[in-house]
Amino acid sequence: MNKNKDVKELAKKRINIIKGQLNGLLKMIEEDEYCIDLLNQSLAIQNSIKSLDALIFEKHLKTHVVDQFQNEKDKTIEELLRLFKRIHQ
Repeated sequence: MNKNKDVKELAKKRINIIKGQLNGLLKMIEEDEYCIDLLNQSLAIQNSIKSLDALIFEKHLKTHVVDQFQNEKDKTIEELLRLFKRIHQ
């Protein structure tokens, strides 16, 4: 299996986990579960999304950025800085 396919499969797996977590949270809300439990589930979902983001970002760095840096260095730096600023808002 090639690296791109590996990343794609990992991303799909993580998205399915997130879907399950979201469905679980929806069910908890519908069943009027304890607010702290809802928040803990929400935080777990956020952590799962951050994990997915990290996977996608790593793939981007290893594939696109390596090539872009040689041809479009300034544009690539600006793109990464914009993303960094969005992360740290």
